[in-house]
Amino acid sequence: MRKLSKQTTKTLSAAAVLTAAALTLSACGGGDGDSKKPVADVSMESGKDKAATVLDRPFKKPDLVLKDTHGKKYDLRAQTKGKPVLLYYGYTNCPDVCPLTMSNIAVAKKSLLQKKTVTKAELDKLQVVFVTTDPERDTSKELGKWLKAQDPEFIGLTGDFPTIQGSARTVGITIEPSKKLKNNKIESMHGTQVIAFSPKSEAGYVVYNGKDATAKDYEQDLPKILKGQNP
Repeated sequence: MRKLSKQTTKTLSAAAVLTAAALTLSACGGGDGDSKKPVADVSMESGKDKAATVLDRPFKKPDLVLKDTHGKKYDLRAQTKGKPVLLYYGYTNCPDVCPLTMSNIAVAKKSLLQKKTVTKAELDKLQVVFVTTDPERDTSKELGKWLKAQDPEFIGLTGDFPTIQGSARTVGITIEPSKKLKNNKIESMHGTQVIAFSPKSEAGYVVYNGKDATAKDYEQDLPKILKGQNP
């Protein structure tokens, strides 16, 4: 244990934190990350009121080029450069975690504007990027339709599965190919983490567990994330 500030912190591997806190396999559950290989150190403020895990060694933003909801090429690094980003991997047919996660972020954005906690100009810089884990069904059109119901400003990306899977792995998220169950339903297994990237350094320095983080958590933290500060 070591001190990184005046507050008591714990230093753990990102794999350990994400496995323990976020990664239960279910129809819309998380993968186990790369639990055999720690991918980052984590400075996690002690206290049960914190939804955010601040990484001591942040993730690099994935070098990812896919298609957006208009079918146009979207280069994640180039088109979000210098902007705060929330990155999430999920799929539109998800029965629970994915719509809840996107809804919580959308509700938080609306609340921040209503309360005038941040200006519209400040919030407009935020890029919420949803990358599908089920690209065979999640076409650009389907992604656009689904995300529009959540927040028209959300960015949806789709493409070939190996590229998506590889990019997720670089930020400690495991996703598996979609598979058909005995009841003919299709499930897509994926990690439920939301990664926040700083506008200052392009680093993915904060992790949320999409299963547990609430709209209130995002509302509380986003004003600082917009500035690249620790929540």
